Amino acid sequence: MSTTTAQEVRTAADALVAAFAEGRLDDYFGAFAPDATFVFHTTPQRLGSTAEYRALWRQWVEQDGFRVLGCTSSAQLIQPFGDTAVFSHDVETQVAANAGEETVHERETIVFARSEDGTWLAVHEHLSPRTAA
Repeated sequence: MSTTTAQEVRTAADALVAAFAEGRLDDYFGAFAPDATFVFHTTPQRLGSTAEYRALWRQWVEQDGFRVLGCTSSAQLIQPFGDTAVFSHDVETQVAANAGEETVHERETIVFARSEDGTWLAVHEHLSPRTAA
């Protein structure tokens, strides 16, 4: 494993998680390639682009008052494969909506790809519930 690649992917993943946790949506969605795909256990269909995900996010905000209050990443694993890398981790997210606040425990896998300018962008995200041990 290239130490440099792993460090670059960790930096990209940390920036993505921090933007999500802090509600910096332009930075968060900017961490994804425009043609990224998304599979969420809370959504019946696969989302085929970052724009589609952003539109769904707006719908959550408008209909449910959704907002992220914080997010913690743990048990991180980075697996580089040339110009792609798989980042998996456990996430604990505090969210609020019109119905109240809750803490959600999930597992997430994000596939990153090195873009032509050398930056790492997320090209796929898969989120699933995390069960108790």
